[in-house]
Amino acid sequence: MESATSLNRLELLQVADAVAREKSIDRDIVLEAMEEAIQKAARAKYGHENEIRAEIDRKTGEIRLARLLEVVDEIEEDAIQITIDEAKARHPAAQVGDFISEPLPPIDFGRIAAQTAKQVIVQKVRDAERERQYEEYKDRIGEVVNGFVKRVEYGNITVDLGRAEAIVRRDELLPRESFRQSDRIRAYIYDVRREQRGPQIFLSRTHPTFMAKLFGQEVPEIYDHIIEIKAVARDPGSRAKIAVLSNDSSIDPVGACVGMRGSRVQAVVNELQGEKIDIIQWSPDPATFIVNALAPAEVSKVVLDEETRRIEVVVPDEQLSLAIGRRGQNVRLASQLTGWDIDILTEEEESDRRQLEFRERSQHFIDTLNVDEVIAQLLVTEGFSRVEEVAFVEASEVADIEGFDEDLAEELVQRAREYVDGVNTAYEERRVELGVSDEVAAIEALTPAMLVALGEAGVKTLDDLGDLAGDELVNAQDGILREHGLGEDEANDIIMAARAHWFDDEDEATVEAGAKEADEQSVRPE
Repeated sequence: MESATSLNRLELLQVADAVAREKSIDRDIVLEAMEEAIQKAARAKYGHENEIRAEIDRKTGEIRLARLLEVVDEIEEDAIQITIDEAKARHPAAQVGDFISEPLPPIDFGRIAAQTAKQVIVQKVRDAERERQYEEYKDRIGEVVNGFVKRVEYGNITVDLGRAEAIVRRDELLPRESFRQSDRIRAYIYDVRREQRGPQIFLSRTHPTFMAKLFGQEVPEIYDHIIEIKAVARDPGSRAKIAVLSNDSSIDPVGACVGMRGSRVQAVVNELQGEKIDIIQWSPDPATFIVNALAPAEVSKVVLDEETRRIEVVVPDEQLSLAIGRRGQNVRLASQLTGWDIDILTEEEESDRRQLEFRERSQHFIDTLNVDEVIAQLLVTEGFSRVEEVAFVEASEVADIEGFDEDLAEELVQRAREYVDGVNTAYEERRVELGVSDEVAAIEALTPAMLVALGEAGVKTLDDLGDLAGDELVNAQDGILREHGLGEDEANDIIMAARAHWFDDEDEATVEAGAKEADEQSVRPE
């Protein structure tokens, strides 16, 4: 860097303008960096103990140096303080605590001072450039950008975006994908963070949203919000599923995304190194959506469990391998796309399981109601699965079963009620034996069987029950009442019922405290 004295004033401003343009930062930031560099060099000349300020005139480029002195009653440090008397002699209005400025002659930069000044300016400009990059890109998370490969290190790619640098980590690249220096690359900004070495812009080519954005660029209807992308699931570089919905009934969303002779989807496939893409019609009905998501496999039957978000899908025997996909890929992507856990059965497996359930339920009625096989099977066929269901139904409903009369129906309901009463009595005795309190037993939603399950888990008082979370009661793996068909909302209601006395106790304590305070005031002497 040339010495400051050899730069005429306008050249200084021209240098600042050139640097500001090249780095895309504010001219004032460059000039402030120059001022700081001159201050540092001036301190080296006049002494580091001095408080020196440099100012560059923004219009003429003139450099002014001054020493700042604090006005004090008694001087402790000569270099940065001045007495009130001396200050008043220079500035009659000076007061203790003020700072006055003492002009200094301009300095001639030596080689070392000039080098130091250059380092300060370079560092400040670099910091300003980093801050500009962060501010520019922090709001661009979610965009797709184009750039050139600047360098490749250990599989990680540094990308030149023109006004910033970004990084694509190896695990954010598609398998078997390789880039060389100067290659063009398109990727998705998924994060921008401030880090010690400057802002880091993280790009991805495996992110599900990258595929959605690519479709947005290829399909005008998506850009115009006529077609919505509702969900994307990817096995990067291998296969993907994308669910689309049309807001215009006259436009087929799948056809629009595929394009004429597959031209639109093919453009995305080419960008993603041949990744196979299934485009699926989205549906608000979970069963329809899941059936669509399992394409190309055909589905013959579905059974949903809304509570656990699980669905059982029955497919023809010859469609099983297609539905599951290679290494479970098809069903895994369908599960990611829909947000449901999917169990796949063949028609033969489902038929075998249904027959087993039918036999088990029939045997249950034979054992508990002491009836023959025909009557038990008729009850199961009619939809009864447990003795409790027979016990708490009107006898007339049982009599409506073909082959039953009123006397038989009355007898069956009576036997069912006697059986349930006997079981409940046994449960009640066991509940008392386990020490489960009467207050817990008084909670309406808890059956005798549930009370025994709670007692065997050590939950015996209202406080024990109130301390639990709903998940601890109904969790599929280890919930205390997981076998009793409770939903999470019902479990939470039971726990809130157990906690009700906590709030009653608080109200009583408040009332007692108020009464005590009133008594004290009534006996307090005036």
